[in-house]
Order: sequence, then C-alpha cells, then structure tokens
Amino acid sequence: MGVIFSTLRRAFSLLSPTAAASSSTIATIAGVSGTQTLPGSRSYDDNKYQYATSTYGVERDLNPALIVKPKTKEDIVLTLKYAKRKRCSGRDQDWRPSVFGASSTSAPNIQLDLEDTFKGPEDRAVFRKDGKAYVRTSVSWSLGEFNEWATKNKVFVPHGQCTEVHLGGHVQSGGFGQLGRSFGLFGDHVLSLEIIDSDGNSKEITKANNPDLFWAFLGGSPGNFGVLTHFTLQVHQDEDYNGSRGMKALYFYDTKTLKRLVDILVEMSDNENFPRNYDLCISVLSSAFPLLDLWPGLDEVMARDHPELYGENGIIAWPRAIIVYAQWVPFEKGDECDMSWFDRIKEGSDWILGKNDVEEKPMSQLTGDWIFRNVREFEKPYVKRTYTTNSHTLGKDGWADWVVRRIDAIVKPEHNRCWLSAQLQCYGGKNSMFTRNADNGTAYSWRDTTMCATMDCFHNPETKTRAEDWQKVNDKEAIGPNGVFSKQDRRWLWGSYGDWNLDAVWNTYHKDQAKYDKLRRIRKEADPYGIFTPNPFCVKRAD
Repeated sequence: MGVIFSTLRRAFSLLSPTAAASSSTIATIAGVSGTQTLPGSRSYDDNKYQYATSTYGVERDLNPALIVKPKTKEDIVLTLKYAKRKRCSGRDQDWRPSVFGASSTSAPNIQLDLEDTFKGPEDRAVFRKDGKAYVRTSVSWSLGEFNEWATKNKVFVPHGQCTEVHLGGHVQSGGFGQLGRSFGLFGDHVLSLEIIDSDGNSKEITKANNPDLFWAFLGGSPGNFGVLTHFTLQVHQDEDYNGSRGMKALYFYDTKTLKRLVDILVEMSDNENFPRNYDLCISVLSSAFPLLDLWPGLDEVMARDHPELYGENGIIAWPRAIIVYAQWVPFEKGDECDMSWFDRIKEGSDWILGKNDVEEKPMSQLTGDWIFRNVREFEKPYVKRTYTTNSHTLGKDGWADWVVRRIDAIVKPEHNRCWLSAQLQCYGGKNSMFTRNADNGTAYSWRDTTMCATMDCFHNPETKTRAEDWQKVNDKEAIGPNGVFSKQDRRWLWGSYGDWNLDAVWNTYHKDQAKYDKLRRIRKEADPYGIFTPNPFCVKRAD
C-alpha cells in the first residue's frame, strides 16, 4: 500500500488494498482512462521493470497485481478509491519504498506509474519575481528532461546524475548531487507540494499551512503520505554566478592516481573551514562500463589517442577508469577561484581528455555536464552500499589508504567477473549548504555528514558470493565503534541497502526515537486506511 516515486528509473506510486487480500480479487478499475496492465499481459514485464529488478525481482517478489498508468488526476483518485474500497479489515502491514526494490511492490498491491501522466505545457513553467526565479514542475519529468529544459531557461538547481531518475522520487529522497556542498539538496529548494491525499482530495502543502506534512514528505518516508503530482522550487539564475568553472576529467585507473585524488578529497572533508565555493566528487568504474554514455564525443578522442584499445572489429574495450567532477562557483563580489586546487587534481596523471580542462561555463550548463546518460551502470545484479560519516579525522584515521585498498581489491583483478561503481563525495564543513540547511523544514537525515561513499559491486550469478564477501569486509572494517570510516551506521534512503524491514533498522536512517515517532504519527494521520503501504521498507504508522 504505498505511494512512492522511484529514485532510479521512473516515477511510481504504489497502492495496496490490503496485505490480507488475494491478488485474484484485483481487476481493472472502472472509469480509469489511462492504461491498466495485469500480470500475464504482453507488456507486463516491461511496465513493471525498475532499476532493482535484476537484483531483487525474485527475492522480493516485485510483481504488482495491477499497474495503472493514469492520464489524469481523476484516474489517480479513482485508483485510490478502489484501493480503499478493496481494503479488508485485517491487520494492516505497513510497507514502503527506496532504491533497492522498495519503489515497487508485489501482489495484491497496485502500482501507479506517473511517468507519462503530467507532461503537458502546463506541467512545467519558470517564472521570475523581484529578481528571483521559480519553477513549477510535475513529477513525471526525468532529470535529463528537466535539466535540458532548465538550461534553455538559464536556471539551475542542484540535483543528481542519473538521467532516468524522475523528479517525484528524487525530491522526496533528497536530490543528492554534485553541488551538495555549494547549494545543498534539490529538495532544499522546494516551496510547495501539490498532492492527492488518501481521500482523493487535491491539496497544496507548504511549510506555513502544514509544516508537519511538508517536513515528512521531504525525506521522512518517501511515498507513504500521499500522491505527489507537482511541486514548486526556488531555483538559481546563471546571471547571478558569472565566472563559475567546472572540470570533468577522465583518467585510466591507477592505484597511485586514485590515492592522490582521494587524499585531496579527504583534506577537503577534514577541513571544517573549507570554502563553500568548491565541490569535488570522485567516481571509479570497472572495465566494460559504457563510457560514451557519460561523455558524448569521447569515442573520437579515444580512437585518435588510444587506438590500442580497439580490437580488429573496431569495437573499443573500455578500460577501468577514474572520473573526477570538480567545480567552483562565486557567491560574493571579490570571490576568486584558487586554480591551484584544480591543478592539484590534474597533476601527474594520464588524463585521457588532454589539456582543455577547467571550463568557465554557466552553472546550468555545468549541471548538465555532470549527468550520466545511461540508465544504470552495468546490466547485472549488484550488492549495494552507501556509507556516510560525520568524521573530521578521515586523514588521521587512514581512511584514504583503506578505501583505495578496498577498491583496488575488486577493480584491479582482470577477470574476477565483478564490476564496481564507486562514488566518493565531500558534503561537510561549516560553510557547506548541505550542513547549513539542517532544520530547514525538511526531514532529510544526517545533515552533519562530511563524506559519502557509494560502493556498488555488480556481479554475475556465479560470482554473487564474491561480491557479498567483499562487502562484508567493508561493513566490518568501515562501520562501527572501531570503523575506519564511521563509528555509527548512518544511511540515506536513496542509497538503501540491507534489511528490507525499515521498522527494524529505522535508527540507521533517522537520528533518534523522537524523529521516528513523529514520522509515525504523521503517517497515521496522512494514511488512516493504510493504502500507502507497498512493502516493508516504510515508516510504520503509529498504533
């Protein structure tokens, strides 16, 4: 029973009549003008697909009893009323969503897919008032579509990298991305939310008219408080940040290069006074990653400068790579970019793309440069990890050496049939907007985070144990009282992993009992019938 918008593939709402009902009781809904798909139909597998299907599709039975693609808000209302009417009086089981399969559901639940519902001219608009810019948008646009449109209008807002992520899930789970230190989260910029509640009423929610529900929607338990259809953001204008600069550099994988770059990242993270102007993110990708999806035009450069990578058939064997995203933006008159910071990043490396490096560009164009053009890193199942920490002593504690050693263990072997997608990013410091936006009326967790490390290990069926064993070592050595990275297990909802029952591990996603209990109370009020409960990964409603 839930309403959630997938943070990785498309915008989903999940609805369940009851955990006690039989899937055979679910039928198409009278009066709905949009597409309805039942199990066994020709398009069912395509329509139910999401990022986590390859990993959790069988294990978590991601097979909804009905998939509804509404055309209008009235279709959504009819679906909600149907779910409410079909609900049995047995004990409700409070379920929910995330990136590891929780943005989908199983029978007898209904999946409400808003990917194409709100894509008319009236579903996206930019307007300016008193020198500031605002955007009203629907949840149905992907990040790629949204970013392209924003760039044309010379406005920008921080957001993530995956082009097929849709805005509904992205905003509810935060909207973490490359500009996290300098501008905060995508969700930090929200002014109002337009929702359809459990009774089918359309409402606009703001900090002023409903602070609790606004807070819970933005980071509390995505998809479990109502159906989000549109929202309004205050965005930034290119003209206010003239002189912004960025660099996206691609390196052949090398242990020494990775260690040098991670050392720079750690110095930045451990320095509480590091200026807000800078953001830095380091990615590591195993061989066979489709680098062209990251870098249009790269093929011509590689063919010219590295013909040895092409086989007799002319097809490139993409190498293991390190990708660096670095950016500087002025905030006040007199701000000057320290180019030596960029020079340190470039120093002494085999840099594939030559010398045309740090580019002065409008911020809206830079954010477009950061986007991944592929849907997912590798078309394989994976063992996911996203760690966060509030440590200010990563350098002293030896984390840089540790993480490079752990990455090397899975990336360096040529034929271990495991593939890594890792991303290391600094968020902290007293000047960071990610930190300064704490207590801004949203429920996003762990605002004192200094560093985030995502380490996803993809595998073949026969190498699943190898990937799991590698992650077990990471868990044991990185997290806990003696952890080299964090003394506390701290997770973000968009990077969910591990236990499928959120109520059993709520303290890894929310800081204390008071916050979790508040979310439970708000959930009960917003979802009195238990119809927004797709799976166990959700804040449990108060008794």
